[in-house]
Amino acid sequence: MNIMVLADHESKILYDYYDPQRMKDIDLIISCGDLEPEYLSFFATLCPVPVLYVRGNHDTKYQRRPPEGCICIEDDIYVYKGVRIMGLGGSMQYIPDAENQYTERQMRRRVRRMFWKLHKHKGFDILVTHAPAYHVNDMEDLPHRGFAAFCSLMDKYKPKYFFHGHVHANYGGNFKRKDIYKDTTVINAYDFYVIEYPDNEKKS
Repeated sequence: MNIMVLADHESKILYDYYDPQRMKDIDLIISCGDLEPEYLSFFATLCPVPVLYVRGNHDTKYQRRPPEGCICIEDDIYVYKGVRIMGLGGSMQYIPDAENQYTERQMRRRVRRMFWKLHKHKGFDILVTHAPAYHVNDMEDLPHRGFAAFCSLMDKYKPKYFFHGHVHANYGGNFKRKDIYKDTTVINAYDFYVIEYPDNEKKS
């Protein structure tokens, strides 16, 4: 299964110069946040595959104008072709009471509230967030600091993949497209990237 991940930057290659041939082998599209709702709706309209998303810290307009034809997986576990996909959007809180921003304690509370969903699905295979995990390709400044709660999730459930955005390629030396955290492959979805999820690792 080929999964295209998106985040933070609208790709001219995909959008302005759209070519159906480039998308013909894509089975699933996942947005890790901070993309215009029309951008996601564009893919939902032209590509015959599900478009899943979580909200980034700048996606405040999603409340009144969500991406049409797309599936929000915030605080949920979505199963596609046997693959369990868990979504937790937003960033570390750097503006008090701002939408889509959370303290570490608030993020841990969100995770705890998913206990029954995690129990029902016996964990998850892919973690989708906007922010990175703490000290896993994050940055030192508060707005781009990662959540330790995500490390705890990976420690406990050992997902195959962790997709995130928020740390842009033009931020300098901290950008890594691909990394490893214990049993989990970490992908920064900035702009777009395609991964092949092995069919023999899908869960029933």
